[in-house]
Amino acid sequence: MYYLRISKEEWDDNLKDLLSSYDIFAPIASDFGLDYEQIQPSVVSIITYNKPKPATSLKSFFLPVKENVTAQLHSEKPRIILGVPNCDIEGIGLLDDIYLDKDFNDPYYNYRRNNTILIASDCFGIQEHCHCLSYNIKPYSTARADLAVVYMEGDICLRIISPRGEAFARKIVHIQPLTSEKVISAIDKEHEVTESLLRSSNKDLPDYSKTGSLIRNSTGNIWEKYSSRCVSCGACTTICPTCTCFLLIDKPGFEKVKQLDACQYPGFERVAGGEDTLFELHNRFRNRYMCKYVWRPAKFKSIACTGCGRCIEACIGKINKNELFMELV
Repeated sequence: MYYLRISKEEWDDNLKDLLSSYDIFAPIASDFGLDYEQIQPSVVSIITYNKPKPATSLKSFFLPVKENVTAQLHSEKPRIILGVPNCDIEGIGLLDDIYLDKDFNDPYYNYRRNNTILIASDCFGIQEHCHCLSYNIKPYSTARADLAVVYMEGDICLRIISPRGEAFARKIVHIQPLTSEKVISAIDKEHEVTESLLRSSNKDLPDYSKTGSLIRNSTGNIWEKYSSRCVSCGACTTICPTCTCFLLIDKPGFEKVKQLDACQYPGFERVAGGEDTLFELHNRFRNRYMCKYVWRPAKFKSIACTGCGRCIEACIGKINKNELFMELV
């Protein structure tokens, strides 16, 4: 990995030029918070850099809520997704393990992945529920993304991560190698400060492996306690960067529609005979955490919770999974 630099003004001009060849999505701050928008020339100058985190997870760009999986693949304009936090970049690792499996490759997901350049954004600072570092995920990307962006002292600094990122950087007019040790040290310092904030904020939170053991060995009482506030809305799974359950619905004309599903919905495991092993709410509630901290890491190479904290923020019942885990310790 190495850095390149370009002035913010020149970077903005390059983005405007790239709009003729790419659809570009980036975080824009509004009265409602921070979230991705499809970028137009008029908003290039107000793209938000290095602030955690967009409300929408990266998953939404690769797994539509609903799509016809018997339809012919149509060519789409190449995409750039700019400003992705590392919790989402790491989450894409699990999606790749599932949907790019050599025996069960999803051609729609595969096409979108190959058609997308991922530009991560180093997080400078944290939000209340950020806890990526507790699961050994840094608040900045060094893998999986193609590049990472840092806005520092009036310049845009790009950290080259992948060969595709390196090839993309060659298209940027006026970009130069970053040789200033002062700027590189300032970036490293921001990383250290953010990591320190994460450690302090989550000092009592068990790590990923220990959390899995605690969940596996837990009794029903604590799940009944926390699930009593659950309304089975599915917001936690819908917004999660790694939850990917779906229904395959048969339609007339031999069409099949893949629709995202959620294990917190009543009837999620109900079979044709009427049996439903997750009928009781506390069992359904615990099932999600067994999946994320026990079953999925046992099956795949990637962990299934990246510490983004979105499920806590989205929960209508104000259920804080981290409080649950600390109570299990």
